Amino acid sequence: MAIEKQIEEQVLKWQKATDRRKQKNEPPGPVITVSREPGCGGEALAKKIAKELKLECFDREIVQEVAKSARMSETVVASLDEKERGLLDNWIQFLKTSRYFWPDEYLHHLTKVVNAVCQHGNVLIVGRGANMVLPPDETLRLRFVAPLDYRVANYAKENGISQEKARKLLDKEEGDRKIFVQTYFHVNIDDAVYYDMIFNTQYIKPDQVVTAVKAALKFKKMPARRRFDPKPETA
Repeated sequence: MAIEKQIEEQVLKWQKATDRRKQKNEPPGPVITVSREPGCGGEALAKKIAKELKLECFDREIVQEVAKSARMSETVVASLDEKERGLLDNWIQFLKTSRYFWPDEYLHHLTKVVNAVCQHGNVLIVGRGANMVLPPDETLRLRFVAPLDYRVANYAKENGISQEKARKLLDKEEGDRKIFVQTYFHVNIDDAVYYDMIFNTQYIKPDQVVTAVKAALKFKKMPARRRFDPKPETA
């Protein structure tokens, strides 16, 4: 399915979910971001977590393509109401002035898209520095890592190539991710302070990761009202 069609269908889902949530006076569901070293199995773990927790999963490719398209970006942002969009603009301006983000049109769209998607809740976003642009008190930020030799072996097996070639491709992919985060967000992708939980996938099983994430969501209490939620009308 084309990404544009996926976005159109997702916006309709959000509209229905928002109506149900408002009728029941329920807060948005959890928001999880996933950062991962290439070859550690992070993509599969992200999908497993999303499935177990019944979250919409937005992978790196979808987020990137939407952020590159001004029209699709605006479609996503338009799924918020007017007050929410205004607060979103304020948050983006705060990020620009407080974090000194790279003044780039792509990053502007990326930040808007990621925040608009997460405003709806019940979402997991993989990659693209999502953990850097979302309010940390409203997000569970995960990172998956593993020793290099383990990742090279996995990468070679997954792609049916030699370990020598796998190491070269893995090094390039890992380098590209580090450059992306350093260029746009001015931080080191490996800095643990930007994550709530870091898992070494060589030594922990997928089911154990899911169990730990479920427990973390209980203890890291998400606010009843997100930063972009309009404040209740006062009499």
